[in-house]
Amino acid sequence: MAATVLVTGGTGGLGRAVTARFLDAGWRVVVPWIAPGERDAIAARDGLELVEADLFDGAGVAMVVDQAAADPDRPLQAVVNLVGGFAAGGKVHETPVEEFEDQLRLNLRATYLVSQAALPHLVSAGGGAITAVSSRAALRPFAGAAGYVTSKLAVLGLVDSLAAEYRDDGVRVNAVLPSVIDTPGNRAGQPDADHSRWVAPEQIAGVVLFLSGPDATAVSGAHVPVYGRA
Repeated sequence: MAATVLVTGGTGGLGRAVTARFLDAGWRVVVPWIAPGERDAIAARDGLELVEADLFDGAGVAMVVDQAAADPDRPLQAVVNLVGGFAAGGKVHETPVEEFEDQLRLNLRATYLVSQAALPHLVSAGGGAITAVSSRAALRPFAGAAGYVTSKLAVLGLVDSLAAEYRDDGVRVNAVLPSVIDTPGNRAGQPDADHSRWVAPEQIAGVVLFLSGPDATAVSGAHVPVYGRA
């Protein structure tokens, strides 16, 4: 496919699978990185461009989005927002507000900034797709993770707002909601869990590719569960 996708968090456990799936489908894939270990985590491939950028800084975001949109033969048609993270601790009365705010920043700021910077390019190109990653926890909260749960629910609010605002511009905005993703980090954190019930990164990647492509032109504002058997 002669198009470009910007994949934030593309060097992570889920991100590598998403990046590979788009490359296999013929997309040009632009992946930002900030720490040297992130760059080393992903193998070089034709069509892959790694760009050093701080996605929590507006100038860094503008730079990487401009690079993603720089190839007139492969226009920017999709953005996949994977940057985020999980932190758990005590109940709300035991959790400093700073820890709560850290989760909001981690799971929302880059998604907002990257989407904001990419939207003018998508609109001028006649449309495109933005996909964000929320979590099943947004719909099924559990104790000890109020910051995470709140931030992932806020991701859904942002997705719904963008879908409403840019519907007439041809920009589709959707969210995927994983359960526990079967990554090495999660296996290390939960060694006694039944990992066969978790959702594989490759399964999520297939859903993200579909939502980003021409077969999903009628889909916007969706919250897609990708739970596996968890």
